[in-house]
Order: sequence, then structure tokens, then C-alpha cells
Amino acid sequence: MKIDILTIFPEMFDGFLNTSIIKRAIQQKFVNIEIHDIRKYSKDPHKRVDDYSFGGGHGMVLMPQPIFDAVDDLKKENTKVILMTPQGIPYKQKMAYDLSLEKHIIIICGHYEGFDERIRSLADIEISIGDYVLTGGELASMVVTDSVVRLIDGVIEKESHINDSFNNNLLDYPVYTKPVNFRGMKVPDVLLSGHHANIKKFREDEAYKKTKERRPDLLEDGGRNE
Repeated sequence: MKIDILTIFPEMFDGFLNTSIIKRAIQQKFVNIEIHDIRKYSKDPHKRVDDYSFGGGHGMVLMPQPIFDAVDDLKKENTKVILMTPQGIPYKQKMAYDLSLEKHIIIICGHYEGFDERIRSLADIEISIGDYVLTGGELASMVVTDSVVRLIDGVIEKESHINDSFNNNLLDYPVYTKPVNFRGMKVPDVLLSGHHANIKKFREDEAYKKTKERRPDLLEDGGRNE
């Protein structure tokens, strides 16, 4: 998979690309991630990429020319273009799975007060990671990239993500490790029994119980019936 990220703050991605699973996935060539400075596509003598909003208003607005030229330069026949914006579709695990099957993704990071409305015409999909506003789309693009890359075949073992929270509209079941008894809190006996069928049922029941207590809305969207 190839992921191109368009931003005016490429330095924000230095740590992200050189840490943990993302770093290993790049080194093992499961994914190629490139960060592109939008300013390099600006035709302004001073590499300016923003200007005041027509009609007045606070803050600066990203201009269309640099972003259109960047997408034109990078886009291929099989490219999916994503625009990170609070007005987008709420991001969910199902979307991460779908995106992990793409061959090429371009992610556009907004910033400042926003972006020229015409930039929306470039996007195949607009995504929001939550009902709040960030300084820019950089952190949101990292969230999407991380969630997608870990699902690419070979990046991590399939068993490591098949029972993730939000799969099958359920939160993940509780997990434990040593010691068996920590400050009076004990590991459930069934997990020590070695009885795989009972352990499986315990985990399924606990996942449903946790979801019902903490995120009942997920059950309304298609979780297990009582």
C-alpha cells in the first residue's frame, strides 16, 4: 500500500513514522508512507498557501491551487483521496478495514480556519475522527494511518486484531497477565482452567457485558442479541 499525506507541517510526522508498528511496516515494505509539504506546490513567490476568507471572518483559509496541484501530481487510477475534516463521516473500524484494502491513499490535512470549499471536490471521502476540533488534520491523519496500516496483511498477526474492540460491534474482552493475585484482585478462574471452550464463552460474554455497560449504542447498531 502507498499512503501520501499532504500537510503544511511535515515535521509533525517524524516521530510517528519512526516508532513501533508503523516503522516496522515501512521497513518490511508492507506500506510506503510519504509526507508532502503543500508549500512545495505553491505558485506564490513566498510559498504562501493560505489567505483571508472572502466575506470576512477570523482566521486564514487554505487556498485551492497548491492542494489541487499536489493531488494532480500524486493521484493514480486506483487512488482514494481522503479529506480530514470535522464535517466528515465519523470514523469507525469498518472504515479502517475497507481502507486497508486500498492500493493507494492520499490524505489531505486541513489547517488554520479551514480550507477553500472547492477542495472538497477532490475528495472521494471526508472523514472525522470525533466531534471536536483540532488545530489541524495532522493528528487525525495519523489516527487513520495507524488504524489502517495495522490491518494490512502481514503487519501484525491476524489474531491480534480479529478480536479488537468494535469488531462485530463489541468492545474487546478483558485480558489479564501475571501475577494471578494482585492486591487482592484475582484473575478469573476460568482463564486458568485450560478449558478452551469455557474460556471462549467467558470472553464472548464479557465482551457483550462490557459493551452493554459502556457502549450500548454499539449493540443498537448490530451487536449480539440477548
